[in-house]
Amino acid sequence: MRYIDFRSDSVTQPTEEMRQAMYSAEVGYDVFRDDPTVNRLEKMMAERTGKEAGLFVPTGTMSNQLAVLTWTNRGEEMILSSDSHILEFEVGAAAVLSSVGYRVVHTEDSILRAKDIEAAVRPYPEDIHVPRTSLVCLENALGRGSVVPVPLMKEAYEAAKRHGLNVHTDGARIFNAAAALGVNIRELAEYTDSLSVHLSKGLCAPVGGVLVGPGAFIEKARRYRHMLGGGMSQSGILAAAGIVALEKMPDRLLEDHENARYLGRQLETLPGITVDQTRADINMVFFKWEHRSEVFLNALPARMLEKGIKISAGSDGNFRFVVHNDISHSDINYTIEILKSIMNQYHDFIL
Repeated sequence: MRYIDFRSDSVTQPTEEMRQAMYSAEVGYDVFRDDPTVNRLEKMMAERTGKEAGLFVPTGTMSNQLAVLTWTNRGEEMILSSDSHILEFEVGAAAVLSSVGYRVVHTEDSILRAKDIEAAVRPYPEDIHVPRTSLVCLENALGRGSVVPVPLMKEAYEAAKRHGLNVHTDGARIFNAAAALGVNIRELAEYTDSLSVHLSKGLCAPVGGVLVGPGAFIEKARRYRHMLGGGMSQSGILAAAGIVALEKMPDRLLEDHENARYLGRQLETLPGITVDQTRADINMVFFKWEHRSEVFLNALPARMLEKGIKISAGSDGNFRFVVHNDISHSDINYTIEILKSIMNQYHDFIL
C-alpha cells in the first residue's frame, strides 16, 4: 500500500534514477579511499559549496558530531541556539563524545545573531573558573521551518571570527534555504567554516550526506568518522544515489515549498486551524488546531493512517506536516478531504 507520509522529508523514497545508479555503481573500500563513487561525491559537494574537501557520512547527526569533535577540545564550550538540532535531537552527543559544554542562547526566532554571539562568548578565557568558548554552531534552514538570510549569516560569522572562533553550520536543509532565498548554496556556505549537508531529506537519497570544510579539518574528521564506525565498505552504492540527488534534486525544491504553501492555505479553510506563517519559508507547515477535543486530537493520527496518511501526533493541538518529492498536489487535496470526513465523524466531540 502506498502511504502519503507527512511526518518528515527524511521518509522520501529514492527515485528510479537513484536506484539504477546504485545498482550499477563502481565501488571500493572507502577506508582505503579507493571507492571512486564516494570520491566523486565528496569532490562534487566540496566544489558546489566552495570548500576544500568533503567527507561522506551515513547520517546528519554523525556529520554534526564529527564537526564538534574536530573543532573543539575537552572541557571547552560551544554556542548554539536553544532549539537547534545539535542540542535538541542528537542525544546530548556533544557532551558525551566531545566532552564540551553547551552555551545555549534563547532567541524569539531561533536565529543566532551577531549580538547573541558577542553576549555568549566567555569574556575572560584565561579565567580558570570558566570554560573556553571554541565553536559557534549555526543552522540553515532552521528546524522551525524558516531560513536565515545571507546578511545575518555573514554578521554571525564575522562576530565569531572577531573572537577567534570556528563556525559550524548544520545544513540538513541548506538546499531548501538556498532555494527559498533565491541564492546559490555557495553564498550560504561562505559564512561558515564547516557545513553538514544532508542528501537524504528533500533531495531523496536513501542514506547519507557530506561534511565539507578545510582540507586539514576533513582529514581529522575522517579519523573520527572511523572511530565512530562510519568507515563503510563499498559505500559507493550509497554515494551513487547521493550524486543523483546533488545533480538532479535541488532544482525541484521550490515545488515542495509551493505545495507546502498550498497545503497551508487548504488547512486554513478548516474550522479552528491557524497556520504559523512565520515558519513557512520552506517545505513545512506548522499549524495549531484550536477548540478541538482531546478525543479528536488523540484519535486523528490513527484515523488518518486508516486512510493511508501518516502524520506525527501533535501536542496541545500543534502539528507539523512536511511536504516532499513523494507528495503531490492531488495527495494534498485527498488529505484535506479525509480531514473533513474525520471531522464530520467526530462532530459531536468537537463542537
